[in-house]
Amino acid sequence: MEKLIIGSHVSFKKEEQLLGSVKEALSYGANAFMIYTGAPQNTARSPIDKEKTLAGYKIMKENNIDINNLVVHAPYIVNLAGSGEKLDFAIRFLKEEIKRVEELGIKKLVLHPGSHVKLTREEGINNIIKALNIIVEENSKVDILLETMAGKGTEIGINFEELKTIIDGVKYNEHVKVCLDTCHINDAGYLISEFDSVLKEFDKVIGLEKLACIHVNDSINEIGAKKDRHANFGQGTLGFDNLIHVIYHPLLKD
Repeated sequence: MEKLIIGSHVSFKKEEQLLGSVKEALSYGANAFMIYTGAPQNTARSPIDKEKTLAGYKIMKENNIDINNLVVHAPYIVNLAGSGEKLDFAIRFLKEEIKRVEELGIKKLVLHPGSHVKLTREEGINNIIKALNIIVEENSKVDILLETMAGKGTEIGINFEELKTIIDGVKYNEHVKVCLDTCHINDAGYLISEFDSVLKEFDKVIGLEKLACIHVNDSINEIGAKKDRHANFGQGTLGFDNLIHVIYHPLLKD
């Protein structure tokens, strides 16, 4: 059986930072993991501890964890689809967060594209593109992974076409990729039980080479509910068998 690259969200606590994250991931038998560098609901952040980072690297090397399989998730409140001071703040914060990710040596940053709120959908998408063109540089060391969204409220990124529009609008879009969340795309209207067709559509619209990460989540909602409510693995409407099919899908092999 082929070796899976699989893990979960683990903590990143002030006391041990990356070292603690690696220890937690290993306790689950994982060879990949995702962290937030601070609370996902706010932008308060502690300085990166270089010694703890290097200690984490040592344990990763001893346990064959490739740093390319680590992911950081940006906080939920960063909204690149907004306007005015809120957008300016989001851009400034995301630039700082990218520096923190670089300090950790991690190369992937998952980002919710944003919500257009009082703007039109087109205006929101255009703001995301403008912001990413400020943030993403030719020699960027960190790739931005736009996450597929469920469609709650005024969220942007609820279908592959919207993500494609954003990616195409970014000058250095070799550094802009996609994180596919199975709960989110179910709630947005994609049928996980027909995941072969979902991947084929993704490949046709965006290209599988842009798929850099998958969040394998179950959902408490029926398809198209646009609510974004996760369920424990195998205990929701997507079901164990469908999620296992996602994990072992032949098109997702390296």
